[in-house]
Amino acid sequence: MSPSALALVGYAAWTLLLAIILLSYRTALVLAKRRAANSFSPSGEDVSPFSARLCRAHANCYENLPVFAALILLALVTNHAAITDPLARWVLVARVAQSSVHLISTSEIAVTVRGSLYWLQLLAQAYWVVRLGLLGFG
Repeated sequence: MSPSALALVGYAAWTLLLAIILLSYRTALVLAKRRAANSFSPSGEDVSPFSARLCRAHANCYENLPVFAALILLALVTNHAAITDPLARWVLVARVAQSSVHLISTSEIAVTVRGSLYWLQLLAQAYWVVRLGLLGFG
């Protein structure tokens, strides 16, 4: 499997893992009779600061997965994975690190680190857009 395909699976797996953690956390609260199953706010702010960060980290993943997936899949189906392969794993590492920092803290330095990690992802994907887009003109 190419590095691009592995990164796509890894990104999906990370998004799924965050959803499982979120659901497990909420299920534990329901089973402990600390919350009703229908009482959770989508933002998670009504449970705890960690719950809110977990909800946002998960949302960040599913909000950004479509662009990442589209670019990786385009590269794979057009046999141009050589464009995405060198950076695909690094985008995944930056995504996991960004989510992890989000879960740990919302301090000023943590938010700065998170923003920097997000910039790395966006710049890599913008580079892919340019490189893959130029293929249509060549």
